[in-house]
Amino acid sequence: MGDTIDRHDIERVYALIQPYIRKTPIVEVAGADLGLGQSRVVVKLELLQRAASFKTRGAFTNLMTRTVPAAGVVAASGGNHGAAVAYAAMQLKVPAKIFVPTISSPAKVERIRSYGADLVVGGERYAEALAASEAWAANTGALPVHAFDQRETLLGQGTLGLELEAQAPDLDTVLVAVGGGGLIGGIAAWYRGRVRIVGVEPALAPTLSEALKAGRPVDAPAGGIAADSLAPRRVGELMFPFARDYVDRVVLVEDAAIAGAQRTMWDALRVVAEPGGAAAMAALLSGAYQPARGERVGVVVSGGNSTAVRFE
Repeated sequence: MGDTIDRHDIERVYALIQPYIRKTPIVEVAGADLGLGQSRVVVKLELLQRAASFKTRGAFTNLMTRTVPAAGVVAASGGNHGAAVAYAAMQLKVPAKIFVPTISSPAKVERIRSYGADLVVGGERYAEALAASEAWAANTGALPVHAFDQRETLLGQGTLGLELEAQAPDLDTVLVAVGGGGLIGGIAAWYRGRVRIVGVEPALAPTLSEALKAGRPVDAPAGGIAADSLAPRRVGELMFPFARDYVDRVVLVEDAAIAGAQRTMWDALRVVAEPGGAAAMAALLSGAYQPARGERVGVVVSGGNSTAVRFE
C-alpha cells in the first residue's frame, strides 16, 4: 500500500473488513431538538459499531492485513481499543492479551473480558499500559496492535469517513473527538480538505492542540472525564501530518460540557454515549464550535461503552 495513506487504500481496506463490521447509521436531527435553533445536524452513530466504538474498524484492519504469529496479538488501551482488538481476535480465532490502566471504565473492562481476551488491569494511565504491552510483545513475539499510531489503524478508522461521505455527501463540517488522533487522522486522510474537519478535545487533555502549537506531537496533560479514551498523553506521529494539513482547527470542551452532551443526547435521541463519544457533540452544544447560518454539520458519536443507563 506504500508509505502514505490515500483514498484507494481506505477503499481496499473497507472492502476487506466490511463483512466483520457494521455500517453504522446516521440520523438527521433538527437543531431545535438539541437547543441549537434552526440548524440541522447529521449524527454518525458509531457507538452502534461492534464492540461499541469506531476502534473495531482499525482492529480488524490490523488483524486481517498483518501476519499474526502463534503468540497472537497484544494491545494497550484505555478500554475501547482493547475491546475492539479482543472482539476481532475472538472472531478471527487468535489469542489476545490486553493491557488497560485502572482508569478504564467498568463497562469497558467487562466488555474485554466478555470477548475472552487475557486482560491485565494495572497502572494509572494509558502510557503505563502501553509500556507493559510492549514488554509482553518483546518477551512473547505477540503482534502489537497500536491504538492509534499505526498505519493499519489509521486506514481502518478512515473507513468511517468513507461511510459518512456516502451517507451525507453534502456536509460542510465534521466534528471529531481527538485522543491519540487515529480517528481524526483517518477521517482527514479520507476527506483531504473536501470538508472542514474540526477536532474536539477535553480541555484537560489537549493533545492535538499542543501538537499543532509545537509543530509536532508533544506531551500534554492527560486528565478529565474522558481520560479513558481521550487522554493518551500525546497524538500519534503518523496522524500528525494529516491533522496539520487537513484539520481546520481544534476546539476544547470542559468536562461539564461533555457530561451535559451525554444527558442531552439521552434526553433528545435516547442515545447513550460514553464521555469520549459525546465530546464532539459537546462542542456544538456548548458553543465551542458555532456553525454559520445554513452550515451542515456532521457529528461523530464515536463510542458507547457506558454504564450510564440501568433497566429496572
